Amino acid sequence: MPENTEFWIGVDDTDSPEGMCTTWLGAKLIRDLRVLGFSIYEARLIRLNPTIPFRTRGNAAIAIRARGDPGVAFTQACSLVSAYADLKCEKTHPGVVVAKEQLPSDFYFKAVTSVCSISEVEELLKEHALAWKGYKLGRGLIGATAAIASVLPDHTWEYLAYREETRWATPRDVNHNSLFIADEETAPHTWDTVDWERGSVVCVPHSPDPVLYGIRGDSPFAVAHAVSCIRSEPFPWGQIWLTNQGTDAHLLEGTIGSLNENSSYRICGTVLHPPITGTGGHVSLVIGNGGKELTCMAFEPTKGFRQLVRSLIPGDQIIAVGSFLNGTLNLEKFCLCSMERDEVKSAPFCSKCQKQMTSAGAGKGYKCRKCGAKAPTPETIIRDREILTGWYEVPPTARRHLARPLIRGKEVFREGSFQSVS
Repeated sequence: MPENTEFWIGVDDTDSPEGMCTTWLGAKLIRDLRVLGFSIYEARLIRLNPTIPFRTRGNAAIAIRARGDPGVAFTQACSLVSAYADLKCEKTHPGVVVAKEQLPSDFYFKAVTSVCSISEVEELLKEHALAWKGYKLGRGLIGATAAIASVLPDHTWEYLAYREETRWATPRDVNHNSLFIADEETAPHTWDTVDWERGSVVCVPHSPDPVLYGIRGDSPFAVAHAVSCIRSEPFPWGQIWLTNQGTDAHLLEGTIGSLNENSSYRICGTVLHPPITGTGGHVSLVIGNGGKELTCMAFEPTKGFRQLVRSLIPGDQIIAVGSFLNGTLNLEKFCLCSMERDEVKSAPFCSKCQKQMTSAGAGKGYKCRKCGAKAPTPETIIRDREILTGWYEVPPTARRHLARPLIRGKEVFREGSFQSVS
């Protein structure tokens, strides 16, 4: 390859629960390459299938489009992985890939919605890549390849601020009030900075990694504006990433009875039974379609979202959205498309005495104890519903990286298809 050519480089799976962050390594690689004279054209942060059991914390991979010597970039990336990746962790298996052009997009779509194998990614790399290296089991080759192959019909941006290395794994110093000010200044063009309902901060992680905070938004200008409002400990650099976060890229259209484990779906169904609150405050909901049933779950961390699920009654028609794991759909959001009337049968009132009648015996209707008036059948009472038709979502603290927040525009259901509207 010529020493001055345009190329892509991808990196994945360098972090662990104990620390490190693939995006930090990517940001450092960008800075190292610029020092070496490379031109950087694009930096992508790509989230992959959130249900993969052997994923690391956020299942994020990075891809960089650059101009320079691909061989030098590959060597530099591998040096950073060797120096900084948490190779001691049994779940961390990094991968580095360099390609002259974007890799086939089908692989990205599979990696974000389903499960890919190392053998299939190696076959793809043999045909299309310039160079690659897998560490340990080499699972990071999947994410690195998918990041290079990513196609983003919808995209968002994230500014990630990175801490001084001497501060890693120490308490973060970010002024919480300034985060609320940043949200006031930039929402709805940014989101998931704070949770106003709970009065809590969302964008500052608690794990011992290099990220100080992350601001998500619909443009690089919006996230940069938000950052200008934030007061925090000094940090050496930040990086604005183009990303698939907040786009629902992980969702497939699904049918009850034909769902695959470890994938995420939009599913139409009718509520069959009243929701049940179980041990730990988790709420289960059974929906059906075509004679088949599916249990949906709203877990305790979704907080007030559970009450919305509890508000559903048999006969309601909904679109359920979430990940299919262990035979249940873990809800991320739902749309109440059509509401059933909440009818209850009650003993009738005596019009003369204005008192509720009581049963006159099996099959004998009702009788007023005071005046003896009778009624053959109960009254039907229609109760007010606690919910309206429309979309409902989990709070920011419980939202997956890939889930599209309603602040970006609500989804509507029309004639069997899903459309997004502002």
